[in-house]
Amino acid sequence: MTTHAPLENAPHPPRRSRGGTLARHPVTWFFALAFGLSWLAWTPYILSGNGLGVWHFTFPGGGLGSQLLGVLPGAYLGPIASALLVTGVSEGRAGLRAWRRRMTSFRVSWLWYAAVLVAVPAALTLSTAALSGTGPVLPSAAVLVAYLPGLVLQMVTTGLAEEPGWREFAMPRLQHRHGALRATLIVGPLWGAWHLPLFLTEWGGGPHVGLLEPVEFLATTVAFSVVMTWLFNRSGESMPLVMLLHTSVNNYFSTAWSEVFPSASSRTTAHAFLLASVTGAVILLVATRGRLGLREGRGGGVAKDLGGTPSAV
Repeated sequence: MTTHAPLENAPHPPRRSRGGTLARHPVTWFFALAFGLSWLAWTPYILSGNGLGVWHFTFPGGGLGSQLLGVLPGAYLGPIASALLVTGVSEGRAGLRAWRRRMTSFRVSWLWYAAVLVAVPAALTLSTAALSGTGPVLPSAAVLVAYLPGLVLQMVTTGLAEEPGWREFAMPRLQHRHGALRATLIVGPLWGAWHLPLFLTEWGGGPHVGLLEPVEFLATTVAFSVVMTWLFNRSGESMPLVMLLHTSVNNYFSTAWSEVFPSASSRTTAHAFLLASVTGAVILLVATRGRLGLREGRGGGVAKDLGGTPSAV
């Protein structure tokens, strides 16, 4: 393993005088807390009528309501809460202020946002068409009207719950030590594995889901993480943009996909996401020779000022 030179804008101070073992091993603590807190909070949902049925209670509100009440609390208690806790203990108020600045900085060219908003639906539409053998249908006006509000909802739920942990906290630290590709191959599988208990619930098609579904999901999170790492690095580590990429996938499938492909099987969504992610990952790995937008000789990513100037591929 090659150790890269320290960064001027490293995501954490080079000297730590607080936090004990948590400060010495922040990434390990982050993953342990993210998994433990989320899985603990998801236990009632998994045991309920929405999951294994051991607890004779069903979360109200149908699919959306049960996810907001049963899944989302555990998601918030996992990645984002763990990242904030580890940052606060190991870096204090200064670290938390820096975290807030990075999370709220939108100073990236509008072309990045436009590209993500167009590329995600286009890639998922093409992959679905290739797998289903049917062409897309123009969605109704109601779907088009609901698309942007749905995206905003996804940003403040899924995006805000997950990405401040996986990409904002873990990725810069792992890239600093291992480089972009190795860091991605750590974050991707762990990100996917974090979701695994939910396959025992209606979220993942459970409780009698087969082995293929979670395995396919894990493969997708690894491939999609390659795409997300590239965007993270190329955009100057723009967290709003990374969150937009993640949530654009969720939003397309939840609001538009069934109308664009009314005759396709619901299982096609997982296959289409995998195909699009693998295709994008292969293209980026070849085009960047595995660097994924990380400047050569910089193990921790580009500068944190988010000035809108991408790093070289």
